[in-house]
Amino acid sequence: MKVKAMAVLLSTVPLLASAPATAEGESWTDRIKFKGDIRLRYEGIDEQFEANRDRMRFRTRFGLSAAVRDDVKIVVQLATGGNNPVSTNQTFDDGFSTKDIGLDLAYVDWKVNDSLAINAGKMKNPLFKAGKVPLIWDGDLNPEGFAAKFSSGMFFGTVAGFSVEERSSTDDSLLYAVQGGMKFELGDAGKLTAGFGYFAYTDTVGNEPFYNGKAKGNSVNLDGDYIFDYKNTEVFAQFDTKVSDWPLQVFAHYTQNGEVSVQDTAYTFGAKLGSAKKKGDFEFTWIYQDIEADSVIGTFSDSDFAGGGTDAKGHMFKTKYGLSRKIFLGGTFFVNDKDRFQGTEHDYNRVQIDLEFKFD
Repeated sequence: MKVKAMAVLLSTVPLLASAPATAEGESWTDRIKFKGDIRLRYEGIDEQFEANRDRMRFRTRFGLSAAVRDDVKIVVQLATGGNNPVSTNQTFDDGFSTKDIGLDLAYVDWKVNDSLAINAGKMKNPLFKAGKVPLIWDGDLNPEGFAAKFSSGMFFGTVAGFSVEERSSTDDSLLYAVQGGMKFELGDAGKLTAGFGYFAYTDTVGNEPFYNGKAKGNSVNLDGDYIFDYKNTEVFAQFDTKVSDWPLQVFAHYTQNGEVSVQDTAYTFGAKLGSAKKKGDFEFTWIYQDIEADSVIGTFSDSDFAGGGTDAKGHMFKTKYGLSRKIFLGGTFFVNDKDRFQGTEHDYNRVQIDLEFKFD
C-alpha cells in the first residue's frame, strides 16, 4: 500500500511537466502547491463496564494541488490510517512498528465555468454539513465517484454519485446524493445558509456492513448482514454572525431514513464562538447530537462520538487556541450514551488533547 500510494503521488509530476503552462512564462513548478500537517494526540476513554483506556496517537497528511491548465487541477494526498475510511489516526503501539500510509485523495477538479465545478475520483466530501458536524459523514470520509457542484448568487447545490462497494457475485452498492440551498445576507445581522437534500444507498439489504463487516449500531440479521435500506432526506441551517469582535456560528442538521419506521432519525445542533486561525485566536464549540440506530449508515458517521457509529446521543465540547499561524493546541470532550436500542445503554466519555502543526 505504501509503495502504490507514493507511486500515485510521484506520477503526477511528469504529467504536469508535460502539460502546457497556464500563463506565459510560467513553469510547471509554479503550478504545484504542497500542503500537509502532523497532529499529535493524547486520548483517554472511559466507557462504563469497560476498562479505561489511555493512548497516544498521531495523524500525518501530505498532498499537492496542481494546475494542469487554468480551469483544471488535480489533487493528490497521502495520509496515515491504513484502510479505515473514517480515521487517519495511528496509535503509538506494536513495538515501534512501521505505520501504514495510504492514498487519501486522488481527484480531478474541473471548473467548467464561474457557476459549475465537477470533481471526479477519490475526493473531499462535496456535501454541505451544518457547522461541519459529522452527524452523517465523518470529517475524514473522502468518497469515491463524481460530483457536480453549482453556485450562483445566493443559490448552491450538489449532485453526486459514489461507488461504495463493488461485488463480483451480486449487485454493487452505490450512493446517490442531491443537495440544494440558499445563502441569505441579513445585513449587519449576519448570513443564513439553509437547504435540504436527499441521499440513497443501493443494495444494502442482505449484504454485510461496509468496510469491515461491523454493524456500528445498524440493525443486522443473524448472519451479520443489513436488514434495511438507507434512503434519507435532510434539512440543515447555519447562521453566521458576530458578537462584538467574536465570530459566532449557530447550526442545526436533521435527517430521516424513509426505509424504516423506528430508530430512523438523527439530528444535531450547537454553536461555535471564535475562530482559531492565527496566533492568539480562541474558538469554543458545543454540539449535541442524537443518532438513532438505523437513521444513517454507521460505518460512515463520526468515528469518535460514542466510539463511532449510530445508536448514541450526547454532547461534544471543543476548544482550540492558535499558538502561531501554523501551530494549534486543541481539546475535545465527549459525554455520550450509547447502545440504547440494543438494550444495554451505558455511559461513554472520551477526552482528546491535540497539538497540530501545518504547512502550505
